[in-house]
Amino acid sequence: MSLEIKAPVFPESVADGTVATWHKKPGEAVSRDELIVDIETDKVVLEVVAPADGVISQVLKNEGDTVLSQEVLAIFTEGSAAAAAAAPAAAPAPAPAPTAAAAAPAAAGPAARKAAAEAGVDLAAVAGSGAGGRVTKADVQAVASAPAPSATAPAAVAAPVLSLAVGERVEKRVPMTRLRAKVAERLLEAKQSTAMLTTFNEVNMKPVMELRKQYVEKFEKVHGVKLGFMSFFIKAAVEALKRFPAVNASIDGNDIVYHGYSDIGVAVSSDRGLVVPVMRSVEHMSIAEMEKGVMEFGKKARDGKLSIDDMTGGTFTISNGGVFGSLLSTPILNPPQTAILGMHKIQDRPMAVNGQVVILPMMYLALSYDHRLIDGKEAVSFLVAIKELVEDPARLLLEI
Repeated sequence: MSLEIKAPVFPESVADGTVATWHKKPGEAVSRDELIVDIETDKVVLEVVAPADGVISQVLKNEGDTVLSQEVLAIFTEGSAAAAAAAPAAAPAPAPAPTAAAAAPAAAGPAARKAAAEAGVDLAAVAGSGAGGRVTKADVQAVASAPAPSATAPAAVAAPVLSLAVGERVEKRVPMTRLRAKVAERLLEAKQSTAMLTTFNEVNMKPVMELRKQYVEKFEKVHGVKLGFMSFFIKAAVEALKRFPAVNASIDGNDIVYHGYSDIGVAVSSDRGLVVPVMRSVEHMSIAEMEKGVMEFGKKARDGKLSIDDMTGGTFTISNGGVFGSLLSTPILNPPQTAILGMHKIQDRPMAVNGQVVILPMMYLALSYDHRLIDGKEAVSFLVAIKELVEDPARLLLEI
């Protein structure tokens, strides 16, 4: 029996998607619930799985094609691979032999081009296994992970994939992924449509580091998750947001929307770019629950498993550039939010304490805010509140 493989139902905020990667070829056996194709949207990658055991009879949308919600991607024949392949009505049309043009970069989808650019693989040297000889992401990864040829191998085999003459100037042009294009659009929007300013401060991390060192093993044993630094800043941000509700508000036209809850977005870096999954009602969470939430989002981002719901909403965002070594930066707002906190690298610095020079582990903090809603005094006071709470962790537990 033939079935239609359709694109997922997209939320209202997602207009369309792009076929990123076909994991199965026409005629190849597929098991029920096995991943067959990835659909990339502006926010996340959506996976489409097989509805039953069988084979893909015909691919209607190739990698790189734009698809709408519930649009048919392929024809699927249910049953064993042998039986499905033998069915006359389901037999796929023979694919044309790959030509030189088919092996060129133009015959590769965006996922394959991105993988090739990152791995330094020449797409013209990759044999395509997709429909019509199209180069897939898996083809590129196979070439990139292939072992280096031995010294005794023939010259034709030992030759590098990309050989350059001395002094040759090389350029590569690759299309933006949908996520990267959306990030670019939103960052430009934030710069053009908000009155963004940034205030800075610094925090002594020694008290938190000593507390963490004292309880890190017991914390992990009891809660099953490591005790990091992010949860302390999330907890401090929630307490500071209670004191300064404008920092937790958003602008909707000529209206100000004050949120009686704290949905905190935590910026996470992934292979596809920066994503900001949202932790809901954080004001009701414990330190352990916050750590588990951060860990889960990090794993989902690495595995490409974040959902649309994970990425929607948020009243305040925290970004930690310190994990990459950033000493100081200016985070950009995530509209319609009116503020974002930037954490940075912890670095030992000489500090004056009671007239004495003391070496302390210090971190610069940055708060970018929309001056249309938040005054400078309010922004500075908010950042000072976070500094004071982190420097005296007991106040986080006592909420004072």
